[in-house]
Amino acid sequence: MYEIVWEPIIWIISFVIITITVYIIRAIGRVDYRGGEEEKPFLSGMEAPKEKMHISASNVYWGFIDALKGYYNSMKKIHSGVINDYVSWFMLITAIIFISLFLYGVIK
Repeated sequence: MYEIVWEPIIWIISFVIITITVYIIRAIGRVDYRGGEEEKPFLSGMEAPKEKMHISASNVYWGFIDALKGYYNSMKKIHSGVINDYVSWFMLITAIIFISLFLYGVIK
């Protein structure tokens, strides 16, 4: 049963069948339904100018950011905006991961 999961031919055939099915479903749709009222941005049923429809990431993820406020505040202190700092952090963390993998015997 698990051998079917990793068979690339079956994945390609599935992808082709799904693509054809999606294309057929899309082609069945009404042509006059495009380009009208339904393409306007939705803001709780209210008309709004397009300029005010811009939603920043802080608005979208406000709950997530608010829940992890302590983490984000500490990260803002570390954030310098200099790419060299990010590369240094990346190399340091990568080295720590590799050392841990060697110590636990995952990599020999």
